[in-house]
Amino acid sequence: MRIPDHIGVIPDGNRRWAENHGLSKEKGYSSGLAPGLQLYKLCKETGVKELTFYGFTMDNTKRPTIQTQAFRQACVDAVEMLAKEDASLLVAGNTETPMFPEKLIKYTGKRRVFGQGGIKINFLVNYGWKWDLSNLSQNERIKNNKIISQLNTNDISRIDLIIRWGGRRRLSGFLPAQSIYADIYIIDELWPDFKPEHFYRALEWYDKQDVTYGG
Repeated sequence: MRIPDHIGVIPDGNRRWAENHGLSKEKGYSSGLAPGLQLYKLCKETGVKELTFYGFTMDNTKRPTIQTQAFRQACVDAVEMLAKEDASLLVAGNTETPMFPEKLIKYTGKRRVFGQGGIKINFLVNYGWKWDLSNLSQNERIKNNKIISQLNTNDISRIDLIIRWGGRRRLSGFLPAQSIYADIYIIDELWPDFKPEHFYRALEWYDKQDVTYGG
């Protein structure tokens, strides 16, 4: 089976999951922690080289304060949880606004190797696609092979497969430059209802895709 080098994850559906279980919306974010760790382990076992989690966006911070506090804390908990595993970890996002969790500053700027290292894990926190592309010159034509180097997320490689939970058919601003040739697999189940079979089905689907990169 052809295994993607880099998988992007959009873990959607936390608020809907909470409401389905009779909880207030903000209670759903912490329920996404265990699935994230489980997915990391599956990726490591199958030989995926890089894994990017979509934490929260700058647009998400427009939500009610009780929700923003909850998803910010969930991101802190997730990153600290992954830092206990074997990984080369990087947190990427706009650190210049007060919505970026202070506890995660130490994970930004440069990858930190934990345990035996190995798989690269990227965690997007307070991410915005406009922020990411802000260094690109509007007056200068940039060769394709130089675009990534000018991104704020320049240490994140091109994505092969994006898996989105929660049934939505959109990228929601997820790494637009790195996602340009990514195959996108949609899972209708909500992220807190993660099952290993979701991951394996995505890999089987990816293996059948005709990857041409436009050629």
